[in-house]
Amino acid sequence: MTAPRSPASRRKVLGRLSLPERTFVADALRTETVGGVLLLLAAVAALVWANVPALRHSYEAVGHFHFGPAALGLNLSVAHWAADGLLAVFFFVAGIELKRELVAGDLRDPKAAVLPVVAALCGMAVPALVYTLTNLAGHGSTQGWAVPTATDIAFALAVLAVIGTSLPSALRAFLLTLAVVDDLFAILIIAVFFTDRLDFAALGGAAAGLLVFWLLLRKGVRGWWVYVPLAVVIWALMYNSGVHATIAGVAMGLMLRCTTRDGEEHAPGEHVEHLVRPLSAGLCVPLFALFSAGVVVSGGALADVFTRPETLGVVLGLVVGKTLGIFGGTWLTARFTRASLSEDLAWADVFAVASLAGIGFTVSLLIGELAFASNAVLTDEVKAAVLSGSLIAAVCATALLKIRNARYRRLCAEEERDDDHDGVPDVYEQDDPAYHLRMAEIHENKAAEHRRIAAERAAAARHGLQEVAGGAGEEGDRPA
Repeated sequence: MTAPRSPASRRKVLGRLSLPERTFVADALRTETVGGVLLLLAAVAALVWANVPALRHSYEAVGHFHFGPAALGLNLSVAHWAADGLLAVFFFVAGIELKRELVAGDLRDPKAAVLPVVAALCGMAVPALVYTLTNLAGHGSTQGWAVPTATDIAFALAVLAVIGTSLPSALRAFLLTLAVVDDLFAILIIAVFFTDRLDFAALGGAAAGLLVFWLLLRKGVRGWWVYVPLAVVIWALMYNSGVHATIAGVAMGLMLRCTTRDGEEHAPGEHVEHLVRPLSAGLCVPLFALFSAGVVVSGGALADVFTRPETLGVVLGLVVGKTLGIFGGTWLTARFTRASLSEDLAWADVFAVASLAGIGFTVSLLIGELAFASNAVLTDEVKAAVLSGSLIAAVCATALLKIRNARYRRLCAEEERDDDHDGVPDVYEQDDPAYHLRMAEIHENKAAEHRRIAAERAAAARHGLQEVAGGAGEEGDRPA
């Protein structure tokens, strides 16, 4: 009979990251945070541009301006280019992130992958259920069930940057991995549920292009002048096939190798991601937000958001569904795998991060456009609902995270502490004898310095007493 596992041997949920993983997460989130701030500014600019009466006409004129080769089926509006073209770059980066997580990150280990995968699945299923139930009860359209299922990691990190919350690296990594899995399922939803027509000739051409792309990678062919034109051709064929063109981006991202070989400092996928991520986060996604988030906001429109079943379902899905889904999925995973939460964290922290995941901006806007493409009025109302739900989720998460921020600052300070000044945080060197030898030498040097200071003070004190004993008084030369 197997002996029961002791509490000390139980696997930790949201425990401290390994040093390489922590470094990777810090670098990735730094770029995402900057991109998130730009995304936030773009959304605000879009709302101002669309709601100022003197500017509203120009916003519509620019968004609906068409250009591109009509003979190739690519005479698209600016807004359409942003949604189908620029977001393909975003999904290309998402594909690389997913591939990296699968071969070198948390998703490589099935035991470690269970938590973010289950949390992400529950975080998509529960919002979809909340939306569907809301619309069945209110006799609304269930077409938008997928709108509240997505999490926008860049926008979430922008909120963290604005409110200045020192979220521990384990929670940040959980949020990042959750968003990667979330993106994967969002891509599958777009591919499966929002493809209403298929041009098999174009789809076959796209598949052939992807095969050539993969063969060139396998042969080690280098040079952007080879891959960029090929990627554009694959994207154009995918667009004309009827499958959403962003699928081409994620497919190419998944093909890149994300493991290093002998003599390589960085894997090709990591190198490409390092080059493309700033373009995606700093230009492509903000431009998409600029031409998608510009909805006319008025008192009546905001009232409709909370009274119309389609829009109310989106708001409740993001604010309530996301939070309950992710928190519930995390708790159930810990409960049924007999894992315990890291002693540095509380379940309140998981709940706060789950509420932060209710910020569903970029992909939610995209799915909203696809779900209600035949109804322009409802499309704008759903966009307003996405903005409202994301804002409410951000406010709730801010309040919850601020309550624990003092604790987070102490955890972050502990993670960053480097008393031996070797560039590696001390928490990662507790089992290294060389670290303890360095610390012993540092303490010995400090003790020697304190002994020297104490000896000097004692000598100064004795010298002072001698001067008082043999010194002169105030009157004449008599001893004091």
